[in-house]
Amino acid sequence: MKVAPSLLAADFAHLADDVARVAPECDLLHVDCMDGHYVPNLSIGPPVVASLRPNTDLFLDCHLMVDNPGVLLEAFAAAGADGCTVHVELGDPTPLLDEIRALGMRPGLTFEPATPFEAVEPYLDQIGLLLVMSVKTGFGGQAFIPEVLDKVRAARRVIDERGLSVEIEIDGGIKIDNAHLAGAAGVDILVSGTGVFGQADPAQAVREIREAAEAARQ
Repeated sequence: MKVAPSLLAADFAHLADDVARVAPECDLLHVDCMDGHYVPNLSIGPPVVASLRPNTDLFLDCHLMVDNPGVLLEAFAAAGADGCTVHVELGDPTPLLDEIRALGMRPGLTFEPATPFEAVEPYLDQIGLLLVMSVKTGFGGQAFIPEVLDKVRAARRVIDERGLSVEIEIDGGIKIDNAHLAGAAGVDILVSGTGVFGQADPAQAVREIREAAEAARQ
């Protein structure tokens, strides 16, 4: 079980310091990139990834909530991103997934809570990560939507039946008190923003989230 603190909830004025606080406990870092078009919010992009890269060896897992990710992929790769995840709602993701892979990054695919699992199922053999959104994309601090766990269970079943090397990630409202639900459903990676950086001891929060999910998965 892996935990990916979401930098959207970190202190941007002390980003490297916040990363250093959780680095000993976490497995990767989730980078929420928003363009103000696909979602109304505006966050960080390749320049911040580039400034962060020399300060950590952790996998930089970039979620592109943008309406034209193709124009940014080379910049993210040059900045040091390890993976880029795009939205199936934009249309056939195959060209984007191919480009992400060609640039040396892990291709990921995600979908909104209202989008059915069937929309991403045809592309499972083209990705290394399936991100199940458990809140509507665009803003941090939203409440977890438990109904999306049905999609996690469906993905877990299909991935295991087909023997695919795809990790299932969940993002949105994940905290210590609901991590066990995601673990029991078959999630591999838990993204948590305020559930980590909003706590008095972020590193301890990472440990507790992982422990809760692992206990439920066993």
